[in-house]
Order: sequence, then structure tokens, then C-alpha cells
Amino acid sequence: MNQQVTKICKDFIHELNEVIGSQKAENIFILTDDNTQKFCLPELLKSEKLKGCHLITIPSGDENKNVESAVIIWKYLSENGANRKSLMINVGGGMITDIGGFAASTFKRGIRYFNISTSLLGAVDAATGGKTGINFLGLKNEIGVFAPADEVLINIDFFRTLDNENLRSGYAEMVKHALIDTRAEWDEILKFDLENINFDTLRDLVDRSIRVKERIVEQDPKEQNIRKALNLGHTFGHAFESMSYRIKKPVLHGYAVMWGLLCELYLSHVKLNFPKDDLLKLKYLTKEYYGTFNIDCNDYEALFELMTHDKKNETSEINFTLLSGIGEIHINQTATKEEIFECFDFFAGC
Repeated sequence: MNQQVTKICKDFIHELNEVIGSQKAENIFILTDDNTQKFCLPELLKSEKLKGCHLITIPSGDENKNVESAVIIWKYLSENGANRKSLMINVGGGMITDIGGFAASTFKRGIRYFNISTSLLGAVDAATGGKTGINFLGLKNEIGVFAPADEVLINIDFFRTLDNENLRSGYAEMVKHALIDTRAEWDEILKFDLENINFDTLRDLVDRSIRVKERIVEQDPKEQNIRKALNLGHTFGHAFESMSYRIKKPVLHGYAVMWGLLCELYLSHVKLNFPKDDLLKLKYLTKEYYGTFNIDCNDYEALFELMTHDKKNETSEINFTLLSGIGEIHINQTATKEEIFECFDFFAGC
């Protein structure tokens, strides 16, 4: 796998022109959803390098990260002369970079692609690290490949178009990165004011958060070992997210991850003596800014069943990444059904 390059742009159009020029593509295809087509595409099209490019637009929303949308992308590429010398530029949040990367990496066994992340969540999560995929049969990212983008460009100004909920969704992944890094990073991320967003401060925090992920991915590109640290919060989180779609009350990915972090830090406290003070800090943050996912004991079996289908499981047991302290990572951890239900009790009582 090639080493992905992530750039937080200071002069977006100039840097975009530079990376497009370095590729010498025969033709260029831009993938957007209907939101990024409206709010972000006009900025891209200021680039002289994108004159005459092809535009593919699919509906927004994670429910559209599916086989049907992938077929639309492949069909357009095939009917409009895409070949192995083509370049695809995915412009959007995690949904677009996930499905765009998957479509590009499988079309003609792989064409080059860039990610231009327009959401905070996408910037610190899906756009970097080389994972691509689509949802299938109600399960998150069930079909996909490891195929890093040639370039990832991040324009912090795009985040100014986001509402509070989407900014908080992205912040949840930054909290996760801080938890698996150092206490200094954890303390720093907790100081960020979610009520009054300072975008200069956010730029610095995003850069630091991405570097945490990149350091881990560089050591373990295909998630055989330490990269599993990045799954903290996601075993419970993906179950909450999948359940929300099942009951037709979808939640943002970062909200589900934050709830998952709370459950998995509680499990860490029970099994590995993770500090109670840090668990309570996360509990306060979650209650204050993320609310809760309303579950009761009647939902536990369905959530447990969703967790058994998680891609991270390598045996019949459910696999977790847990912490014994900030930055003290324990991969390949398991828990009994009773322990998992105890986590649900803790979460439901928050």
C-alpha cells in the first residue's frame, strides 16, 4: 500500500492545482453528494485544472452508501471513458470518501483517487487511513478494501458550513484519538470549547488528531495489530448506529461513537481498572453535548446480535479495544454477554 499524504491546506486552490498537476491524469471525475455539490463544489471549480472535468453526484446520507450508489458511480465511469490513467476526486464527508474510494479502487482494478474532506468527521476519520467501503444488509462498511487515496486535502474553511451536530460528530473521533494517545492530548482535547468554535484552534487540533491516526496506520496498514486501537468505541458504536437505521431514527456516526466510547471505557474500568475520574469526564461530556440513545433491556439482545456481526470479530467472540489508562491500549479483548449487558445498563442509566 502506498503511504497516504494528508495536507491541511493554507492556500486551498493553489495546493489543489499542485497535486492535480502532479498526477498528469487523462481525465478527471469529481464525486459529490447533493450537499457538497451545492456548498463545496463551487470553490473547487475555481481551479483551472478542473475545467472540463466530469461530475458524478449521488444523494447524501449514510443510507446511500450502498451497492446501488456504487453501481451508479461505476456505470458513469464506464460510460464516460474512465481508464487506469483517470483520476477521481471525492469531495465530501465520510460517506463520499468511503464509497468513492471503494468505487475507484475496484474500477478496472483500481484508478487513482484523491479525497477532499469537507466534514470534520471525514477529515479525522474516513478520509485518512486507506479504508474504503459500503454498507450491506444493514451492516456498516461490510464490503470494502484497503486502498489509500494518493492525496488527502483538508480545507478547514469547509467546516464553517457545518452545523453544531456535525461538528460534534467529528469531535467524537478526535476524543477517541486523544484517549489512545497521551494524557496531554486528552487534556488538550477536553479544553476545546464546543459552544464557541475557534477554527484556528480547531485547525491545530485536527492536524494533531490526524497525525495520531497516521502514526498508527503507518505501523499497521491492514489492521493486523496496533491499528485495532482505532476501533475504540466502535464495537458498541456501530451497533448503536445500525440500530438507529433499523428503527428509522438515524444518528450521526460520531454520536454513536461517543456513546460507544462511554460503554467501552466503562468496560475498560470494570475489566482493566481504567481510571474512574476519566470515565466520569467522558460521561459528563457525553451527557452535555451528545444526549443519549434511548434503549432499555428489551433492546439488549438486538444490539448484542448486531455486535456479533462486527467486522473486527475474528472468532465467535466479540472483539474490543480497551484501555487500562489514557494511551494504555489493550487490543483483542473480549467480554461475556453479561458484561456487555452491564455496559448497556450503565449507558441506559446515564
